Amino acid sequence: MPKHPQPTDQNVIADAGADNWVDRQAPDWFKPYLKLGRFDRPIGSWLLLWPCWWSLALVASETSVFRWPTAPAPGWPDPLLIALFFVGAFVMRGAGCTLNDIADRNFDGKVERTAKRPIPSGQVSVLQAAIWMGLLCLIGLGVLLTFNNFAIATGVASLLIVVIYPFMKRFTYWPQFGLGLAFNWGALLGWAAVTGTLSPAAFALYAAGIAWTLGYDTIYAHQDKDDDIMIGVKSTALRFGAKTKNWLVVFYLIALGGIAAAGWIAQLSWAFYVGLIFAAAHLAWQIITLDIDDWADCLTKFKSNHYLGLGLIVFLSIVAGQVI
Repeated sequence: MPKHPQPTDQNVIADAGADNWVDRQAPDWFKPYLKLGRFDRPIGSWLLLWPCWWSLALVASETSVFRWPTAPAPGWPDPLLIALFFVGAFVMRGAGCTLNDIADRNFDGKVERTAKRPIPSGQVSVLQAAIWMGLLCLIGLGVLLTFNNFAIATGVASLLIVVIYPFMKRFTYWPQFGLGLAFNWGALLGWAAVTGTLSPAAFALYAAGIAWTLGYDTIYAHQDKDDDIMIGVKSTALRFGAKTKNWLVVFYLIALGGIAAAGWIAQLSWAFYVGLIFAAAHLAWQIITLDIDDWADCLTKFKSNHYLGLGLIVFLSIVAGQVI
């Protein structure tokens, strides 16, 4: 397997990209903290955010208990909720990544891709990282407290999964399933924030998101499989090995089926299903062209789930299914 490409700047983390805004523009003293929160490579924040926005778009035609001075046009997701979930996703992903780095501090220094992270490289202490995580959590709590009581309880219920996930790779080959449980909770929270309840459509979307995460994070995990074997941690990439593409077919079919079921329950129009054809084509492209032994290709396929990938396509498809 090719070595991970190394940026010319020795302070740039391998998968962040040499032109990331944190290394180019952020104050030097603040860079390690932004890197703890992965603000130098925000793809994970977007992957956390898309299920939230899917849910807000899917529930847009329902009666809202979230009252603002101006209501959105019929069928369109509430723009203020869109903004609140954007902030919440980015800060809570930052807090979760910081917790992950604290938990993995003794592993990260032994893995080529993660050796330059702030804790193993000595840029911040564990205490400083913990304080940073607390500040991010406070911002996330501020966002959560703007919602109704049921949504607040739904959000708090996710914390157990968030705390357990960083340790799963030590005892199971399925840590990607734990990530799916955590990363797609927004599918439930978005619905709860609008209606103060949950519905079968929200659960179908949640299940679809879990399957989607199992797919894209298995691809991502193939970047570290040699290092993971060396240090003794587990992943679905190691579990599936050469059969990865077969598993991706299963996961992505479940994801598409769950999204379609959610749209059917929500009575979306034909435009939604046309959009799903493009989503299916994108996922098929990922599987067909994927080279699990090429680090750069795995990263490219992983990132493709955001811009012009499943995240954006499904969001636009749901909105189209509401308004057309």
